[in-house]
Amino acid sequence: MSRSRATAAAPLDAARIREDFPIFGRVVRGKPLVYLDNANSTQKPRAVIDVESRFYESQYSNIHRGVYLLSQEATDLYDRARERVARFLNARSPREIVFVRGTTEAINLVASSWGRTRLTEGDEVLISAMEHHSGIVPWQMICRETGARLRVIPVDDDGEIDLAAAEAAFTARTRILSVIHVSNALGTVNPVKALVCLARARGVPVLLDGAQTISHRSVDVQDLGCDFYVFSGHKLFGPTGIGVLWAREAILDAMPPYQGGGNMIRTVTFDETTYAPLPFKFEAGTTNIAGTLGLAAAIDYVDSIGYDAIAAHEARLVASMIEGLSAIPEVRLIGRPKERVGVVSLVVDGVHPHDVGTVLDLEGVAVRAGHHCVQPLMSRFGLVATVRASVAFYNTPEDVAALVAAVRKSIAVFRG
Repeated sequence: MSRSRATAAAPLDAARIREDFPIFGRVVRGKPLVYLDNANSTQKPRAVIDVESRFYESQYSNIHRGVYLLSQEATDLYDRARERVARFLNARSPREIVFVRGTTEAINLVASSWGRTRLTEGDEVLISAMEHHSGIVPWQMICRETGARLRVIPVDDDGEIDLAAAEAAFTARTRILSVIHVSNALGTVNPVKALVCLARARGVPVLLDGAQTISHRSVDVQDLGCDFYVFSGHKLFGPTGIGVLWAREAILDAMPPYQGGGNMIRTVTFDETTYAPLPFKFEAGTTNIAGTLGLAAAIDYVDSIGYDAIAAHEARLVASMIEGLSAIPEVRLIGRPKERVGVVSLVVDGVHPHDVGTVLDLEGVAVRAGHHCVQPLMSRFGLVATVRASVAFYNTPEDVAALVAAVRKSIAVFRG
């Protein structure tokens, strides 16, 4: 597994890192940009932008189709990007890496391809109450089609999964556990290794949604013991429109194709089609070649910083954010997870989250205000929306101070 540890022990210099991100030269509403919507999508370093630009300017060709030099070069770059992702996740083989548009498509692929052949009337799909809509809707759709049913592990008042409740949720008809690794709304780090152990003891495969994990923590799929792992490139400082499905090779091999078309075939006649080997049978059509190269560049960039340094820096920011917001009487923080990364959600008494977000925007502070694609979780806490501030390694203590000051200003504007 490839991990950079050279800089892990040294404090992270966020001010220097920001120089790698062109967007931080922007002025918003007459103020320097304070970007605290990283759980939604992360900004892109020059290294990623340059890789995509270079590909389109001087390396572009379609892949796996041409005998001419440009196509061979593009194919080699693409194949090396897959190998880079495999090392990043500690996959056993690049054949276990399927490129998709993002986390949403990856879960849809598994629900459709694996679920359609494995689920029958009365079977159960087990998820948690904190799933993103992309971890709910695809399973609902396939359950309706197959006659299976959705079961939900509850979330407690702290915003955590109770392992006893999770264990009780398994039944003899449980066919898969699909759970988010880190909550996008609360920042809760779920006890996924313990959940995997519960599932494994019952012969139940596990899908982990790593969309919110991948920018904060290293991921080793072999160590986690799961069967499927999914994430999106745009949440890892990479391009939009590219994501990854990792799955055990034997499972992928047994799954039918998700879509049909070019690139995923071996032979085609009007009577029969045979499919390409892994991973190509799941990559119909022309894939996001530039995005794949950008994703590999993003991985290189993050590894150059080191996840240990990232975790330490972000932990200080989140602690400071919680301390500053907790000192405001009108602010209520949502969720008190024992282990949290990157995210703080709040509501202001008597002020709608959209109004708070609007005032924050006027102060140059970008946050997310809404239900964060977790409407069932919002209902669990009796809410329709929250204000969510989420950090990345390029955020600074000054960003946190700007957030707290802007929240105070929103209270002054709307409550007087």
